[in-house]
Amino acid sequence: MSIFTELEQYRPGDAEEASDLGRVRALRTAADAFGRTVPLHITGSALVVHPPSGRVLLRWHVRQSAWLHVGGHVDPGEDDPLVTALREAAEETGLRDLAPWPDPAILHVVVVPVTANDREPAHEHADVRYVLATGTPDEARPENPAALLRWLTIPEAHDLTTEVNMHGSLDRVERLLRSRDR
Repeated sequence: MSIFTELEQYRPGDAEEASDLGRVRALRTAADAFGRTVPLHITGSALVVHPPSGRVLLRWHVRQSAWLHVGGHVDPGEDDPLVTALREAAEETGLRDLAPWPDPAILHVVVVPVTANDREPAHEHADVRYVLATGTPDEARPENPAALLRWLTIPEAHDLTTEVNMHGSLDRVERLLRSRDR
């Protein structure tokens, strides 16, 4: 199933997400919905969880000066943000046992502004987020010394991150973790 078919079937959690989802769905007709050279392009991201402990892994992003999820740009030849999220999560955490959890469903769709730097102008990410689980949390290793990783409870993650859209994703992960305990 294509990402656009999934996005047509996906139901937003609130009015803000509905607005973002509409913008992302409109990329269906774009010449390159995944290319880094267009002002709004699809990215794939994930919140990594360790279900037995109920913890989530956050990564320090130097460019944004914020604790966020893992993920990033689609590589050439990729057209599935879940594939991108899995690849990026493995690269950024060193975890090799990552798998969609509790299933491969989209967690959250968010349009995120990205500030300009010396390599690219300001643009937006149409971030399609998933949940990935690991059974080996102690094997997490940052991809570089500046990209710190921290395992946190959901309340600790809420306290650490300043991004409002991350709070929405964390709330959804918390609901999934709670439903697992029932």
